[in-house]
Amino acid sequence: MANNNIQFLLNDQLIYLTDVDPNLMVLQYLREQQCLTGTKEGCGSGDCGACTVVVAELNLDQNGLNYKSINACITFIGNLHGKQLLTVEHLKQTNLTQSNKPTNQLHPVQQAMVDCHASQCGFCTPGIVMSCFALHKNNSTPNREEVVEALAGNLCRCTGYRPIIDAAMQSTDLSTRGPQKDSFIQSYQETINSLKKLNGLKSLNFQKDNKSYFAPHNTKELSKYLLIHPNAILFSGGTDLALTVTQNLAEIEQLVYLGNVVELNKISEDANEIIIGAAAPYSDFRQVLGKNYPELGEMIDRIGSTQIRNTGTLGGNIGNASPIGDMPPALIALNARMILQLGNDTREIAVEDYFISYKQTVLKSSEFIKEIIIEKPKANQFFKVYKISKRFDDDISAVLVALSIELDNGVVKTIRIGFGGMDAIPKRAKNCEDALHGKSFVQNNIDLAKQALTTDFSPMSDVRASADYRMKVAQNIIQKFYLEIVNENQLTRVANHA
Repeated sequence: MANNNIQFLLNDQLIYLTDVDPNLMVLQYLREQQCLTGTKEGCGSGDCGACTVVVAELNLDQNGLNYKSINACITFIGNLHGKQLLTVEHLKQTNLTQSNKPTNQLHPVQQAMVDCHASQCGFCTPGIVMSCFALHKNNSTPNREEVVEALAGNLCRCTGYRPIIDAAMQSTDLSTRGPQKDSFIQSYQETINSLKKLNGLKSLNFQKDNKSYFAPHNTKELSKYLLIHPNAILFSGGTDLALTVTQNLAEIEQLVYLGNVVELNKISEDANEIIIGAAAPYSDFRQVLGKNYPELGEMIDRIGSTQIRNTGTLGGNIGNASPIGDMPPALIALNARMILQLGNDTREIAVEDYFISYKQTVLKSSEFIKEIIIEKPKANQFFKVYKISKRFDDDISAVLVALSIELDNGVVKTIRIGFGGMDAIPKRAKNCEDALHGKSFVQNNIDLAKQALTTDFSPMSDVRASADYRMKVAQNIIQKFYLEIVNENQLTRVANHA
């Protein structure tokens, strides 16, 4: 029988939740039921970071903890099952005086905010503190770039970011602050032991008011459940799905959380391929993809914020079937494949064949995405990704282009170009590809390829960009790709003859 109550650690307190709405968000739980009001509500959509909290969970080998900053406003309460939740109220450091009387001190992260005068009105400060705390736990000596990336999902309208960045740099310098001042280090093993017990519980399955929440442990449980409940909504990060609740005030009747499914969180590689489980968060697979395709790694850093990448998944970005999803064009350009599972049966399809029309896919009733397979780069392969958006960080694409090309003595041996934002689905530019395939990689043919784009797409105008702008940008990116590859080849030749 499945477990029908949510069990997690709130700091070091074991929480049992029964009779709870499956659509309840962590933010509302903290503020309205626990009266922990340090966590603020700003946007309600995972954009401003005022609601940032930290979740600690067992890593795959279960010998350590992963600390991740997340947006409480778009995290379903059931997602906490088997994890530890930390809020700004839990950061105080309790030490014993010589008379054995407890005394509370600020956490080094909080003290650094004070020392660097990094807060004014204070509304956004708790979320910033929690983002800094997560950075503090994962990186003892971050550089400025890493600090800025960690704070990209936290907006401050008062202070300006210089003192906040200074505080983050100072608070994570363990050589001056000392790890002994962090009480979470002292209770580290105790937390691991507690979470191991929670993770040994049966799968979570609860309901209230005709709404249900199911969190299976493995694909066998998942497949069996979906055959009985084919209309259930699958999610892991839920960074888009949650907005239907927080922004549209919808009620989701059947939720199936994939974040605890072991097989869907696996990441592996061999000499030829990278295999990423559909429920693995961006922050978990960014390194392996970035190692093989550096520009893809850089593009992943621009998907949402750290909080979003800590929960958002590759399977979700594909399964959402958005025409402006960031990963599908890149996967199409790399000729990636997917494994889909229905019951005990699996099938393999190309990512490009998954999309039919706007928000429509080939996924059958009760079927789910199990994993994505990406081939590693070949010797003469060039791959680049270009994301065009109004803001560099934490913004939705107006146009996204991914290009993969193999050259053989200056001739285009293979070419694949994936586009997002140019059609109702992520799609290849096949006429553009044909204008270059088997031909010399020279400017005249690039001009023909740019013209061919007008026969591949008829983009729409919306709030992000006009149709004319999208087409012009798309053609300019083809030109940019050509110039960058030619320049890189010339540099390589000079290096080889030096």
